[in-house]
Amino acid sequence: MIGRVPWWTVIVVGVLAVCWVVPVLGIVLTSIRPPADVALGWWRLDNIRFTLDAWQRVWVEYPLAESFFYTAMLAALATLGTMLLTPAAAYAFHFLKFRSRRLLLIIIINAFVLPQQVVVIPLFTLWRDMKLIDNPLAVLIPYVGMSFAWSIFLVKNFLEDFPKELIEAAKIDGCGPIKTLLHVVLPNATSPIFAVGVLQFLWSWNALLLPMLYLRTMVPLPVLLTKVSGTYEMNWDLRSVAAIVTTIVPLIVFVVFQRQFAAGSQTRTGAKE
Repeated sequence: MIGRVPWWTVIVVGVLAVCWVVPVLGIVLTSIRPPADVALGWWRLDNIRFTLDAWQRVWVEYPLAESFFYTAMLAALATLGTMLLTPAAAYAFHFLKFRSRRLLLIIIINAFVLPQQVVVIPLFTLWRDMKLIDNPLAVLIPYVGMSFAWSIFLVKNFLEDFPKELIEAAKIDGCGPIKTLLHVVLPNATSPIFAVGVLQFLWSWNALLLPMLYLRTMVPLPVLLTKVSGTYEMNWDLRSVAAIVTTIVPLIVFVVFQRQFAAGSQTRTGAKE
């Protein structure tokens, strides 16, 4: 029987919820109220008027739809690549025997502590020499490669408790490593794979540094958000609209897949759910 929730936890959760909701409410109200009405604060109620001028201006003055498409394309491709390659790499490191396996795994995992800024200049030189500047591969390759540090660790941690009897049974039935991965491991490891996909999608969607440096004509939403600002005015209403468009998709993805994400971060069994 589940006991009653302590009263103080309700207060703490309520305070955290208010701290999260109030800024979001402020952004929404700023985007639908005239700038003059929110100049002294969006919370003022002495003169309440609503308008969609900011939404119309953003879509007309900035390539918001085009940036939305580029962001969705890059995030989807990076997520798909990570979800395909990570389980195979984790399976190889955990079940297969090959030379320098442990050393290579340590190197990949330790890359998690490597700041992204460290690889910016070497990558820029490499992409320039390979003529990949303003090419989607210039950001997709780092997106997928730099995610291996945490994604392989997450899936391999799940495989620690994976029943080895299933692997041995597959070998007896004549399955090689690839068939064992496809028909035994993957069907029973959907939870951590979904967790990796959600995290990778959120990170790729909100990435700013690499697209800003390596892309020219393809401008994702986070980069466009930095450009939605005036020279002599702050354009808070336009920024609010761009911020809403930028964050709405990651929020929807997290809400829809939060159950799979929670299961992937908590499940430590190889039994198929």
